[in-house]
Amino acid sequence: MPNATLDILVLLRETNDPRPPARVTTRGAGISERGLRRTLNPADLAALEEALCLKDSLGATVTVLAIGPARLDDTIRLAFSLGAERGIRFWDHGMEGGDASADARVLARIITILSPTLVFTGNRLTDRGDDPTPALAAAATALPCIAAAVSLVPQKGLVEAQRKSDRGARQMVSATMPCMVLFEEVRTPRYPSVDALTNALTATVEQWDLAHLGLPFWEIGAAGASLAAADFGVPRPDPVRVVTPDPSLPAFERILSLLSGGIKARTGTLNQLSADDTVSGLVRIFREEGLLVDAPV
Repeated sequence: MPNATLDILVLLRETNDPRPPARVTTRGAGISERGLRRTLNPADLAALEEALCLKDSLGATVTVLAIGPARLDDTIRLAFSLGAERGIRFWDHGMEGGDASADARVLARIITILSPTLVFTGNRLTDRGDDPTPALAAAATALPCIAAAVSLVPQKGLVEAQRKSDRGARQMVSATMPCMVLFEEVRTPRYPSVDALTNALTATVEQWDLAHLGLPFWEIGAAGASLAAADFGVPRPDPVRVVTPDPSLPAFERILSLLSGGIKARTGTLNQLSADDTVSGLVRIFREEGLLVDAPV
């Protein structure tokens, strides 16, 4: 039975394609991205396929959202060819230099304006791993958030989802609608037809900027970032590499050594002190760091 009230917003993000011939070179103080290809995040594409399946079975409406420069119009047109009805691309130069908290304010504001029943996106980014922006946006808009979902069944006023748990286990959870669901890369996306691809070339992509959201510029980008970008980064210490495992070791230890990539964990030093010595040492450290001030006599 068609469900006219089921409105799904799908967030699509791009990732850097690690396959050759990717080439990143430095130019002055920045990094040149010439030769670095970008692709649609596979987990986001799986989330789009989940939304399109709900459209086929329940008559839901699907809106896709991309946050980024004009090249993301091609990503939205791909979603049009697959079956999405509406596409929105948000970009403002004030977004540059922002962190996850600043980007979450933008996403939360867009969710508030569109008021979707469900918000879908991928659980992870291929090149960067976990992205906290969707979860932070869900928290800002008081939406329940289901992570690592592999399947979803809408019910009356709520959704039941199966999600990945620890060590390959599966867990059934439910949440009231509206809610946000972060999908694993499980569903295989469909292929668009030639006619759908042709029609998508002329489809209208809505262009939104900061004026559409009503957010002050100091809440986004570098000005609204909670974590300022560092001027430099400290490299990780070089790991201690070991040679081929000793044949005299048990088979289990040799297998563990091979699976670890030949990297041997550094051993720590355990200092055992009495309770009085430990308290005295902590008080001395607190005084040196200025965290403890002696009371006047």
